[in-house]
Amino acid sequence: MKQDMKSMTRPELEQALTALGEPRFRAGQIFGWLYRGVTDFSQMTNLPNSLREKLDGQFTITVPTVVRRQESKKDGTIKYLWRLTDGNCVETVLMRYHYGNTVCISSEVGCPMGCAFCASTIGGLVRRLKPSEMLDEVLFTQLDSGQKISHIVLMGIGEPLDNYDTVLRFLQLVNDPEGLNIGMRHISLSTCGLVERINELAQQKLQLTLSVSLHAPTDQIRSRIMPVNRRYPIAELLQACRNYFAVTGRRISFEYAMIDGVNDSEEMALLLAKRLRGIAAHVNLIPLNRVEESPLRPSSRAAVAKFQAILEEQGIPTTVRRTLGGDIDASCGQLRRNYQNS
Repeated sequence: MKQDMKSMTRPELEQALTALGEPRFRAGQIFGWLYRGVTDFSQMTNLPNSLREKLDGQFTITVPTVVRRQESKKDGTIKYLWRLTDGNCVETVLMRYHYGNTVCISSEVGCPMGCAFCASTIGGLVRRLKPSEMLDEVLFTQLDSGQKISHIVLMGIGEPLDNYDTVLRFLQLVNDPEGLNIGMRHISLSTCGLVERINELAQQKLQLTLSVSLHAPTDQIRSRIMPVNRRYPIAELLQACRNYFAVTGRRISFEYAMIDGVNDSEEMALLLAKRLRGIAAHVNLIPLNRVEESPLRPSSRAAVAKFQAILEEQGIPTTVRRTLGGDIDASCGQLRRNYQNS
């Protein structure tokens, strides 16, 4: 089988070129071409023809194709539906902020976690992405949009820590100064709370931002909307977050989707503040995006504002996420779901 070249690190590429009897410096040339978005070895024009033919016989270059591209007329958000080489599709969203352009990428085709408020998990997990496929989401979004990507959020389709080894490899690749050179402090990784993986990630001592999808202050409510809580209850998850901060020194961001009549009462706000007291935490309140297949509905603006006020009164730093791309199905999983059903 041919090797996936874009999933290889520079040292691995150097080793592969040496095994082919080629000088090591060729690896740097090839690496540069890959991160310029070439789709075929024939485009690597500074390589000898003999080497290009050799590479074509032993390696592949992943190239996604745009199935759908939707751009918001309100805020310029762009949502892509990419078709991968095996025909599966994933979503990527480009968002513009005052500090730069952020791309939200997927880590899996589908998702096994079953959260009640998320369209990504409908239909379950199809397969996990390869490092090259995650990298392509960033690279080809940048190339297609013409916008320089400065920040990455691993918050698209899939649970990143369920694809742990691939995600670590992706982070290494995207951080390479000879590649896209996106610093760890410009990367946020979102998880529903796989405790063992959070503990493993802490030992990597990466300077990325860990975002934990909490969404409820009680095990009863969280287990109802997030099945993962039955395996990792809140107390166990929060202890892992404390450990993560102790090892990395990085404050945890807690995501909290505001769901009408489920988790948005004043009592819930006080319980959440009590749970998070003493943790280096920031709460990000998220106005729920409606999913056609789900009965859950977003909280009112007044309820969100009241919830935020209570948390801040209790000493918990809290923001409300700016809603982007509401006119283009920009919440995770919607575009893929609509395409599958069309």
